[in-house]
Amino acid sequence: MSNHKVVLYIAMSLDGYIARPDGSVDWLFDVEGDGGDNGYGEFYSTIGSVVMGRLTYEEVLKLSEDFPYADRPTYVLSRSKQAPAPHVQFTDEAVENLIPRLKQDSGGDIWIVGGGQLVQAVLEQQLLDEVEIAIIPKVLGEGIPLFPTGTVPTHFKMIHTQTLGQIISIRYQVQGK
Repeated sequence: MSNHKVVLYIAMSLDGYIARPDGSVDWLFDVEGDGGDNGYGEFYSTIGSVVMGRLTYEEVLKLSEDFPYADRPTYVLSRSKQAPAPHVQFTDEAVENLIPRLKQDSGGDIWIVGGGQLVQAVLEQQLLDEVEIAIIPKVLGEGIPLFPTGTVPTHFKMIHTQTLGQIISIRYQVQGK
């Protein structure tokens, strides 16, 4: 096996949401961070492949004119047939097949971008190695939870914390693998 890790790297509101009910993440943009990219560039340099669900992909497209992961192999999980799109590979391959294959072939770590259903699936299949959560000091009151109801109970071990302005970033190792 390769020593590449499968990492969930995501921002979350204080009340546990990763997006508003409509999927929007506009609430992330006015938070005082470290004045730079809040460690994103350093993190992204370790990434060999990017994996996300289709709804997350659709939100990513709204955020920027240029696809932000165009320089990395990007896999979008979709149960329905999708028209080909630049920079991504749509797949209905089961995560328990896709992720181990990417671990083998990837030129770096595998980034699980989101959303909740994908997070649920990789935890259930015990495919996740680390989780890095940026805690945003806002309560949304409702939205799409990072860990949807029915997520398999999981233990984490904190391995790193970082303060980025008003944001606290916590890195955990997934236990019990």
